[in-house]
Amino acid sequence: MIHNHKMIEARPAPSNTIGPLAWLRANLFSGPINSLFSLLGLYLLYLLLVPTIQWGLINADWVGTSRDDCSREGACWVFINARFTQFIYGLYPRSELWRVDLTFATFAGLIGWLMIPRLPFKRWVALVTLVGFPVFAYFLLYGGHFGLPVVQTHRWGGLMLTLVLAVVGMVGALPIGILLALGRRSQMPIVKSFCVVFIEFWRGVPLITVLFMASVMLPLFMPTGVSVDRLIRAFIGITLFQSAYMAEVVRGGLQAIPRGQEEAAAALGMGYWKRMGLIVLPQALKMMIPGIVNTFISLFKDTTLVMIIGLFDLLGIVQAALSDSRWLGFALEGYIFAAFMFWIFCFSMSRYSQYLERKLHTGHKR
Repeated sequence: MIHNHKMIEARPAPSNTIGPLAWLRANLFSGPINSLFSLLGLYLLYLLLVPTIQWGLINADWVGTSRDDCSREGACWVFINARFTQFIYGLYPRSELWRVDLTFATFAGLIGWLMIPRLPFKRWVALVTLVGFPVFAYFLLYGGHFGLPVVQTHRWGGLMLTLVLAVVGMVGALPIGILLALGRRSQMPIVKSFCVVFIEFWRGVPLITVLFMASVMLPLFMPTGVSVDRLIRAFIGITLFQSAYMAEVVRGGLQAIPRGQEEAAAALGMGYWKRMGLIVLPQALKMMIPGIVNTFISLFKDTTLVMIIGLFDLLGIVQAALSDSRWLGFALEGYIFAAFMFWIFCFSMSRYSQYLERKLHTGHKR
């Protein structure tokens, strides 16, 4: 008996299983209780979003130069527009703002080169970013060389100061944290004890106390006639504080690597630093991406505490502007602007972290 088998042509999926209506039915209205909570949530969103949109967008004032241009019916974004340069650059001289723009444009270009796949010379670009760019940024921002006028650090402020503090803290905290984590796992008692004491000390002290001590107490122990700039003190305090937290993140990643990896490398005749640099750390760092980025985000937000030592970062410069008698009563707009700027950078770091996790398969999916 001969059987003729004929394949049935592909048919489109049923209309009730695809599309927006199918998604709503499956996720929001799959049952009576789910539907009730979905309707309640939508009603709450309506109560929150409609007045917010009316206040922040529809009835807001966008154009003007003084508070007289604000109708008081909605948000007064005129305040942000009038103070925007100060919020971004602080008290940096307006004639020298190009130096700040060039510095951060260069930094953005270097980071973009490292982030975009398949671009050549990434190792050289990374070396320039870590070694050459800080020197370039210092001479350009501070001045005093190549005919550039000196701009004292007490005039640095706004978003510029926030980014400088965050970048320096991140670049310094990661390598120090890695060394502390390796030292805490060391078999040498002195090295291990030093790293344990260092980590536990800095983790047990609030950052605001560290900054206060660096600003007020540190000069008392300096020799007569020797002073350290407040910004340098903030750099040191933030870097040491965050390096302790980074060390624990790195140590957690190192403990997740099977001991057999290091034993196999030792069997091949590799020394300690080769085993760590070529075998263990590359695997551990992939698994530590969420923890590292979480620490970076925390560091970025903690830069607001430098107000305690008289440095005006983004939040500090906004608060200073709110004390101006010409702009009293617009605190909400100022804080929303500061929160939005922080959210942009923190969200960007979070999204790039997720991209790296997918690219490097940190979940070890099969």
